[in-house]
Amino acid sequence: MKLVEKEVAASRTIMTQTVFPNDVNNNDTLYGGRLLDWIDMLGGIVAKKHSRSAIVTVSIDSLNFLNPIRQQDIVTLEAWVNYVGTTSMEIEVRVTSENPFTAESSKNCRAFLTYVAMDEEGHPKEVPRLILLNEEEKERFEKAKERRAERLRRRDLTATEW
Repeated sequence: MKLVEKEVAASRTIMTQTVFPNDVNNNDTLYGGRLLDWIDMLGGIVAKKHSRSAIVTVSIDSLNFLNPIRQQDIVTLEAWVNYVGTTSMEIEVRVTSENPFTAESSKNCRAFLTYVAMDEEGHPKEVPRLILLNEEEKERFEKAKERRAERLRRRDLTATEW
């Protein structure tokens, strides 16, 4: 069966959340784990939309918290596919927040996640190729290839040092 190629825009997804009291720590800022949950959830949605299959999270890297997110802030997460291999996909998630009372906004986090598409028996399955329409998408694809090589190098080091 020939896989259909897909454009980046076909699976690009935006999710918006409000930070409630049960989402914050005693500094009145969003728990990092809560944000990580939202990031993985959205990344998984994008991976499923691209592959149209079950997926598993393989890695999360380059997750940096840049600015705090406070209670009542409106948090926007935007995600898209940067790169596809044979069975894997790198998804980029960018997080911004907005104070709903002042309209002040900030860049909060950027993360790269790798997912693998799975067939009905739980084995990795091939994913559609990515159609790159502009220079920005091509540049993100090339940088993602570099990150993939680094992830594989780190994985091999971790496996041998275990």
